[in-house]
Amino acid sequence: MRSTGRWPTIRRVRRLLHLIAVLAICTAPALARGCELRVRWNPDPPFSMRDADGHLVGLRVELAEHTLERMGCHAIWVELPWARALIELEAGRLDILQGSVRRPEREAYARMLDEPFTVSNRLYVRTADRAAFGSASRLQQAWRPGLKLGVQIGVVYGADYAQMLLDDRFRAVLTQAPVRRSLWQMLDIGRIDAVLADEVTARWELAELGLGARVQPTAVTMGEAPAQVMFSRRSVDPALVERYREASESLRRDGSLGRIQGKYLGDPG
Repeated sequence: MRSTGRWPTIRRVRRLLHLIAVLAICTAPALARGCELRVRWNPDPPFSMRDADGHLVGLRVELAEHTLERMGCHAIWVELPWARALIELEAGRLDILQGSVRRPEREAYARMLDEPFTVSNRLYVRTADRAAFGSASRLQQAWRPGLKLGVQIGVVYGADYAQMLLDDRFRAVLTQAPVRRSLWQMLDIGRIDAVLADEVTARWELAELGLGARVQPTAVTMGEAPAQVMFSRRSVDPALVERYREASESLRRDGSLGRIQGKYLGDPG
């Protein structure tokens, strides 16, 4: 009978559809894995920290997660001190590093986007010593030979700080630490004379450590500038960086950025 000739064709179509379904199931996880991005974090309130339940939270954490979600991607959070994170980003073992200052040597191995908010680094001293810094507003005016300054390893606080690093005498009296909290404690007990830190984080940490009355900001500031989101040139292509920029801009347009900022940039109490 002539009608039987159509069954092999139907069976072939069914087998083809089944194969397509199996391939879709098998390749979906691979596609998802392809949009996993390794993002650095370190205890740095209110930008990144763990809450009482151990969940990773913070301004930069939420901004990255919301931005990546709009791209159909998600973050794999990697805890790293700053100096190590720069090494990992350059090697392509880390994809995204938030909170950088734009520097020529970093642009050699990273593409950069402005973060959607500005940061201001300031000089902090013991309250009893604050008057000694008078009306100085720049680091060059405040620094004197022998002044022991605490900084984080690998952090560039701004153009004035980068310029001062060219002075051998300045570099010789720097006390460098991977974690800023240890610098606050050294300042409190008199092992160092001053600390450079961004204003928002300093406020949170000093309040948490109970040092708000004993450590105060001076008028010395590194100036306000947008921090940078760095993307490894080895592991992140330009098209993905552009998608990140567009997704970040969409957060601004629909008010999500303002809500996240309001959540973390208020008074920590």
